[in-house]
Amino acid sequence: MTTAIIIIVAVLVVAAAVYFFVVRRGPVGGRSLQSRFGPEYDRVVARHGGDTQAAEQELDERVKLHGDLEKLPLTEAARAEYTARWARTQEQFVDSPQQALQEADALLADLSRDRGFPAGESFEERADALSVHHPRHIDGYRRVHSARSDDTGTEEMREAFVDARNLFDALLADGPAPRRHDNRQLTKGQGTS
Repeated sequence: MTTAIIIIVAVLVVAAAVYFFVVRRGPVGGRSLQSRFGPEYDRVVARHGGDTQAAEQELDERVKLHGDLEKLPLTEAARAEYTARWARTQEQFVDSPQQALQEADALLADLSRDRGFPAGESFEERADALSVHHPRHIDGYRRVHSARSDDTGTEEMREAFVDARNLFDALLADGPAPRRHDNRQLTKGQGTS
């Protein structure tokens, strides 16, 4: 009889733990959010002053808002136009890095909208939606957006531009494999003055 009671209590304890960690916290939370968002998780935790619970609540809300978003396909003509537009922007970087960053920022906003991401009333809304599907590439976009309006050095602008290309490639690709690109024009030492 005592063994049966111990087994029943153990089962109840396990059931309570499962309820707390899976049902109450939801399917995403803690480690899975950290794994899903990677560097974006760390950025949000830092923004919340190290409060992981507040950061996880924010990220969980992003997943609820944007996790079911279906990406719209691009026509081949649209894909070609975006590719040409990026190439022009990349060429422009050599003579006018600040203007190239502004164009890259606008180009990424247009491309994300055409792929079905909410346009958002602010950059942060758009970046939050993108971070759910492209958390490993969102940092370059954030860096381009902030560098276009402050006194960032040319080398930092170049690095932000190159990093933002990763999001561009991810948004442009229909499948999981991003297209190869050529950043030779922006290799260290070129385009810096």
